[in-house]
Amino acid sequence: MDVPTRWMSATDLVDGYSSGMLSPVTATTDTLQAIETEDAAINAFCLVDADSALRDAADSAGRYAQGRPLGPLDGVPVSIKDLLLTAGWPTLRGSELLDPDDQEWTVDAPAVARLREAGAVLVGKVTTPEFGWKGVTDSLRYGVTRNPWNTERTAGGSSGGGAAAVAAGLSTLTVGTDGGGSIRIPASFCGIVGFKPTYGRVPLYPASPFGTLAHAGPMCRTVADCAAMLDVLSGFDHRDWSAMPTPTHSVADDLATAPADLRDVRIAYSRDLGYGANDPVVQQNTDAAVEVLRGLGAEVDEVNPGWEDPAWAYHILWFSGAQMVLSAFGEEAIGKVDPGLAQALSRHREFSAADYLDATALRMALGVEMGELHRRYDVLVTPTLPGVAFEAGSDVPAHSESQDWTSWTPYSYPFNLTGQPALTIPSGLSAGDDEDAGLPTGLQIVAARHRDDVVLRVAAAYESAVSLPSLRGSR
Repeated sequence: MDVPTRWMSATDLVDGYSSGMLSPVTATTDTLQAIETEDAAINAFCLVDADSALRDAADSAGRYAQGRPLGPLDGVPVSIKDLLLTAGWPTLRGSELLDPDDQEWTVDAPAVARLREAGAVLVGKVTTPEFGWKGVTDSLRYGVTRNPWNTERTAGGSSGGGAAAVAAGLSTLTVGTDGGGSIRIPASFCGIVGFKPTYGRVPLYPASPFGTLAHAGPMCRTVADCAAMLDVLSGFDHRDWSAMPTPTHSVADDLATAPADLRDVRIAYSRDLGYGANDPVVQQNTDAAVEVLRGLGAEVDEVNPGWEDPAWAYHILWFSGAQMVLSAFGEEAIGKVDPGLAQALSRHREFSAADYLDATALRMALGVEMGELHRRYDVLVTPTLPGVAFEAGSDVPAHSESQDWTSWTPYSYPFNLTGQPALTIPSGLSAGDDEDAGLPTGLQIVAARHRDDVVLRVAAAYESAVSLPSLRGSR
């Protein structure tokens, strides 16, 4: 049976466009029809612009007819997280504090600009919690975004709308942001690939209130698509003072010529970074994934960094930024936002300059430790999350002892502190016959700063050796 275009990878779509076997107009139409019929149950999109998408698709078809596509994503349906400025569409960041009529919305964020330049078809904007503040996706403005594997469960966050859209075949690719796990958390919960590149690899504008914790990156169904999308997103943008130079070579090309085995790769495996605790199904699937890597020839050592949970330092840096966001809207804003955000800010507000410097010092120390680890190992692998997706509409799992989202995401935010590239790839599904059965789990792969290529190589080798769970395959 032929695969519907909505389920094809970006690389397969582009191959089909180039050969004349497929059309960007057909692929975009199929995507828009799927959104119309299926998104009501998921609530991944907060804006869909069918007319604009079809115009872009027609333009792309014309370029292919002339043999002049703009790049590796020309004609591919893409969605944009509603934290990123997108010319012609309001960016409301999941908040009632913003009015779509307050401005003309004429600016593209760097990632959006690079996608347009590459000919991608922008179909719409996808949901985020208010200002991207937490690890699930619901907001007073847009409601609850649900997991397409089980709509009673959360899609994760804060890039939950994008993860749900890609997993459900409503968007081939999406661009997300990640200030503490916001790409990797929802990608893991929704069973897709999500990549937080090295800090500065993908420029951001305006500057994030969360400072150098914040990254932008690709969310896809395959590793090859992540590499192709990263090539596009990595273009230098002068509006980001910390942006890296445009790379001089393609990670997608590197990936295509990389060895299929991992015999020259050294892997450090940490079950819990020294302070986490995993559900049995997560531990089982992670152990199995590590055995696959070992079977591909990698040298794998189990390590225990012996860290104490760095959440205290992360909270100071993160919630200082959140306080700054709300301060721009005046003193009454706190009564108009997500009650969970208001409560979190009441818990995390008494920070001094000395506290901020202490948090920054810990951040630097973690960076030194990881730099030392990567002198011995090419990558560190961990579970992405300690559990599977929990009830939609809840900020934390049932019976949680803490209301902080960091309490159930212990393996993601440390690598925002260090600025390292980190990718999640599905490690399997939960088994059994209980209510948690059939939900995705994820494996996290982390490399030294600026070694995004190594992360992608290990992920691609793993992907080639296993059959990744697919929502399409479960239907």
